[in-house]
Amino acid sequence: MVDKIAYPVQLIQPDGRRVYNPEYSALVADVGPDELRALYRDMVVVRRLDAEATALQRQGELGLWAPLLGQEAAQVGSAHALHRDDYVFTSYREHGVAWCRGVDPADMTRLWRGCAHSGWDPATVNMTNPAIVVGSQGLHATGYAMGAHFDGAEIATVVYFGDGATSQGDIAEALGFAVAWGVGVVFFCQNNHWAISHPVRSQSPVPIAQRAAGYGMPAVQVDGNDALAVLAVTRRATRHAREGSGPSFVEAITYRMGPHTTSDDPTRYRTPAETELWKARDPIDRLHRLLRREGHAGDEFFDEVGAAADEAAARLRAGTLGAPNPEPLSMFDHVYATDHPMIAEERTRYRDYLADFENATHEEALS
Repeated sequence: MVDKIAYPVQLIQPDGRRVYNPEYSALVADVGPDELRALYRDMVVVRRLDAEATALQRQGELGLWAPLLGQEAAQVGSAHALHRDDYVFTSYREHGVAWCRGVDPADMTRLWRGCAHSGWDPATVNMTNPAIVVGSQGLHATGYAMGAHFDGAEIATVVYFGDGATSQGDIAEALGFAVAWGVGVVFFCQNNHWAISHPVRSQSPVPIAQRAAGYGMPAVQVDGNDALAVLAVTRRATRHAREGSGPSFVEAITYRMGPHTTSDDPTRYRTPAETELWKARDPIDRLHRLLRREGHAGDEFFDEVGAAADEAAARLRAGTLGAPNPEPLSMFDHVYATDHPMIAEERTRYRDYLADFENATHEEALS
């Protein structure tokens, strides 16, 4: 990692041409046609899942959804750099990372449908469920990385957050704590230019990565719409963590093409010209052009990827519509890892409260 923030690392231009970078190209020298096709496949599937979930919310089947449109390369490229025993802490937009970690699409919407406190078991994929409190996951990741350090585990802990979260105290505290204790956590900032309706320029007059350098940790900016470049810098950052060299910071420069969430209207605070500019830098189109240019994929491959994306979307829809309504008392099941007397007391009191309604209904029926 380098301390000086010079310019975003880029290995693929928007037109699909490669950029040679002596420092970072070597980190992905092993990435051949198969790996490039895998990156492309995952990005297309993730975009399709995101579109399906957005449609479900518009149809009244989800209470809310946080679209990731435009950020596929930042998520998929970084996720492809992770080992299975690495641990991921997310915000509320990392559906692409979840897909790459092996989360079943049928489980991705349960929280957003309001029928569960979480969507999947974090222990099965080494990834937390969405964190709605902005920036809170930074402290959780730092604590986990510290525990892993004490246990002697040679893993990387990666925490994802947006540019707006860097103005939260939790992220500042996490950065300071991680440096002080030298724990192996990778702070992965997806700078999508908008913290809801606030532009990134109102968050920081300097590159966000410079904030990390100010804490004393290595930091790098990367073109977040370039999946190969994101893969390279994340490989370096996670290796830094696994080797016990402490924390590092990645700022992926990308763009949120859609709304902050489905309750947001981005046309109220940004111009069509801005979104058109970033549409020309679309991460999927970029890798598509490279695959075509270098002869690594043709129509048959792209058709097959489209079919796979539709199949994944159908699974997400079926899982959403078929999600069972939970039993009310199940809300107490996973508050603590082990039994707790206060939770047992609250469960009993709530059971009695529900019974009052059942008794009242029975008495009304008799009268």
